[in-house]
Amino acid sequence: MYYDTEVFKAINGLANHSRIIDLVGIFLAHYLPYLLGVILLIFLFWPKNNSKNKIMVFIAIASAIISRFVVKTIILFFYNRPRPYITLPSAHKLISISASENLQSFPSGHAIFFFALSTVVYNFNKKLGIFFFICSILICIARVFVGVHWPSDILGGAVLGVMVGFIINWLYIKNQNFIDSFFR
Repeated sequence: MYYDTEVFKAINGLANHSRIIDLVGIFLAHYLPYLLGVILLIFLFWPKNNSKNKIMVFIAIASAIISRFVVKTIILFFYNRPRPYITLPSAHKLISISASENLQSFPSGHAIFFFALSTVVYNFNKKLGIFFFICSILICIARVFVGVHWPSDILGGAVLGVMVGFIINWLYIKNQNFIDSFFR
């Protein structure tokens, strides 16, 4: 817990010193996820390898939804952790979080969602997957920077997201002929 707090303070402590850096952090934490979603959806209409792209988008979204709304929800039944801005009075909170999400810090919903998504995308398209992983890392670091997650929330969410992504991808491979038949 000590290292979690110290790493949080080091990253979040950079906030509120430069308006430009704060805006970049807010963009990465709040708006980049939407942009990444739009980029993924563009692949539904990308002419090259269209059925492969549709399958990739479907499997990626399925893994992201399962990780975020099933795995995270199950964990929340057993563990509710307050966000850093509630625990640390010195935390800089740069974005809004609904009151119902105040005790839902671990694991990070953004980390589990985007790392599951990135894992599946990587299994279909290495270059695009690397781009998605880089964006996921930026989103997650920014979530600490803007004060809404502990570093361990991010790490736990990332590990769980990758695990779910691999499991969903493995299930796809085991049932590939059946699933592919829906996209022909």
